[in-house]
Amino acid sequence: MISQEAAERGGRQVAVRGGRPLARRRVIATEAARQAVYRLRAVRGPLMFVQSAGCCGGSAPMCFPAGEYLTGPGDILLGRIAGCPFYMDARQYRAWHPELLVLDVEAGMPEGFSLAAGEGLHFVTRTQA
Repeated sequence: MISQEAAERGGRQVAVRGGRPLARRRVIATEAARQAVYRLRAVRGPLMFVQSAGCCGGSAPMCFPAGEYLTGPGDILLGRIAGCPFYMDARQYRAWHPELLVLDVEAGMPEGFSLAAGEGLHFVTRTQA
């Protein structure tokens, strides 16, 4: 397992399911996304990200106060963004099979029950090969 600091900079992170390593995965954030997380965390406290394959937000990443969303056995921890855990539905991850998952922000309102990334901003993910 790598250090939290390295994970925040986009280093390799071991994905886990039920505490067992699955494979090496990566999740990083753009500078704009990291700054949004820092600002939001200063106001709301510890945060978590979940990208599920369910209804509501669909495949959009959702940001919650830490512990407000209960992850299940189908969710894998891909890494941490600015110290916040980032989980993704394992089936969705296998379907997307991204080499690199990138958290970013865009103009618009957040999906589902997600916290906003800032005034008029929401979190998005992109994949890179």
